[in-house]
Order: sequence, then C-alpha cells, then structure tokens
Amino acid sequence: MTVDRTVHLVAGLVVLLSIALAHFGNNPSWLWLTAFVGANLAQSGVTGFCPLAFMLKKAGVKEGTCCS
Repeated sequence: MTVDRTVHLVAGLVVLLSIALAHFGNNPSWLWLTAFVGANLAQSGVTGFCPLAFMLKKAGVKEGTCCS
C-alpha cells in the first residue's frame, strides 16, 4: 500500500463513516466531519500539502504514483 492509496482509502472511509453516523445516529452534526475531509482534500489539491500523507511518509509508508 502506498501513501497515495492510503490517503484515498482513509478519506473515503471517513466520509462513509460520518454519513452513516449522521444517518443512523440521527445527528446531522456528523456531516461536519465529511465537510472537513472534503475541505482538506480541496486544500491538498491546491497546495500540494496533505497532513495525512506527511504523517504516513514519516511513518515509513512507501511513496508511489497515484491512480496509475
């Protein structure tokens, strides 16, 4: 598993989890977590800096090419 694939996996799982918590927990405040993940993905696309990718690289996860 590469850094890019791990970031995509974690982002997707967090979005799905927050939607499930908002739906089944009857608490729409969980959707703020989805908004946070989306905003972080957008800023990462613009700036090239992703906090999760930074931490994964420091942890020794190998880098790879995304979506190839």
